[in-house]
Amino acid sequence: MREALLTAKGVVKNSPGTQEPVLDHIDLAIYTGDFTVIMGPSGAGKSTLLYALSGMDAISSGQIFFKERELRSFSEKKMAALRASEFGFVFQQTCLVSNLTLFENVAVAGYLEKDQSEKEVRQRAESLLARMHVEKAKDRLPSQTSGGEAQRAAMARAMINQPGLLFADEPTGALNRKNSEEVLDLLTSLNREGQSILMVTHDVKAAIRGTRILYLEDGKILDEIALPPFDAQTAKDREGKVNAWLTALSW
Repeated sequence: MREALLTAKGVVKNSPGTQEPVLDHIDLAIYTGDFTVIMGPSGAGKSTLLYALSGMDAISSGQIFFKERELRSFSEKKMAALRASEFGFVFQQTCLVSNLTLFENVAVAGYLEKDQSEKEVRQRAESLLARMHVEKAKDRLPSQTSGGEAQRAAMARAMINQPGLLFADEPTGALNRKNSEEVLDLLTSLNREGQSILMVTHDVKAAIRGTRILYLEDGKILDEIALPPFDAQTAKDREGKVNAWLTALSW
């Protein structure tokens, strides 16, 4: 039986000042080791769901549990500590600190985890930047790097505290195809090593990297499809299968 890492029960998120639901009674389990993808049309509530599940956005009603701990039971300070230690985040925009080098951006996030010494943080930052193929740019400011380098550094920052769950919101949305493929290859590799990932995307080529795709529309999960671990040799057939599934959902 698969272990549920994060669970949502009856989650509702209303638009500010209205009773119109952006998320409409979402029931969902994210399982350890899965690469879960959320797709759906613009305005479906994809990013809202990701932010709600990570505790970054308050919900109107319902419950969200991470490792059986209900997020709304946490104080703001404890929630921030949980996100720093257990969650990693990669956004469409890198959100790197402009006056820090790539290495400093990664290391600073590591210093938030008090169980790691400064030496351990520095060694892990160096290792992750090498893993993300940006070690040669580690001493540059974000403005001195390419979009792909900056995004891969952001991925290293997200992984510095060895998160239980990596949240990725349109991580390739601002990248060209070559840089997108590099980022997706790294996400795929991390997942093969056991990293749990939850990603929002509108791009089918990105979505097929997942082992499970959820289709969200009008704040409701309408359907899902399970896939075996990604294999580049069967990517074309995999993309055709997902496209056919999306077409049946009027994508």
